[in-house]
Amino acid sequence: MDVDLRLVRYFTVVAEYGNFGRAATRLHLAQPSLSRQIQRLEAQLGVRLFDRSPQGSSLTDAGQAFLPGARTLLQEAERAAHTARAAVRPRAITVGYAEGLVITAWVQELRRRHPDGQVRTRHLDWRDTQALAEGRVDALLAYGPLPLPTDGFRVARLHEESRVLVMSARHRLANGRPVSLRALADEELVTCAGTPVVWSTPKPVGDRPAPPPPAIDDSFEDKLELIATGHCVALFPAGDRRAAVREDIALVPVIDVDPCEVVLVTRADDRNPLLGSLEDVARTWLGAASRRENDELPVG
Repeated sequence: MDVDLRLVRYFTVVAEYGNFGRAATRLHLAQPSLSRQIQRLEAQLGVRLFDRSPQGSSLTDAGQAFLPGARTLLQEAERAAHTARAAVRPRAITVGYAEGLVITAWVQELRRRHPDGQVRTRHLDWRDTQALAEGRVDALLAYGPLPLPTDGFRVARLHEESRVLVMSARHRLANGRPVSLRALADEELVTCAGTPVVWSTPKPVGDRPAPPPPAIDDSFEDKLELIATGHCVALFPAGDRRAAVREDIALVPVIDVDPCEVVLVTRADDRNPLLGSLEDVARTWLGAASRRENDELPVG
């Protein structure tokens, strides 16, 4: 029987989430498309894998029996692909990078050093935790903490980066001067699991009631709206400048908060010769950026 591994992966994600809508968001697919793909797999296997209801989706007996083998099948396919790539000493690399990091200069330098190599990039949503394990990228540049287990991976800590307070341009602290965490005593700060961003719990502004806290499926832009309207603040890595393009949002340095880390994550058994060069390039550029940041910090 020819079984499409892509459909098998879709099945495992739906089984993990127990909900087609959340699984479709995780896979960056439209929900009707995901439903059709699962139906294709069910037709190939000749069994129904899920019981669907308005409350969600649960595995049938056939689905529960298929799940362990499906996961093993994906793991074996991944292992075979890694073995094949290692055998030919690849001169190609796909660099994944997480939200907030800008790696243009690093990639240009890597291409300059290796004009005969193929260097590709892939921007990843913070929820896309399987791209490295599945071989869709060969390296991941990201802020810590990582939203994925690191067993079987090599994690190289490249750089410590300070943080900035992100707030409405009308906020009382939006004056450009560095601030202390003591100035945020009236904010309830909540660490966002698996990301370096710390958000405050939304609170009322004037006669406007507090909106609900951000949900896991809310986009980054949705969360920025809470900041722009003054309902909450956030702590970002200093290098994450996505909010700086908005005139209704201000960023100022925070002087007494632990820095976050920029890390390079690779598969522990990957011998791609371009990986060492990528690490060297990243360290060089991050060091230069850190020196520029220190030179530009306000005094007093």
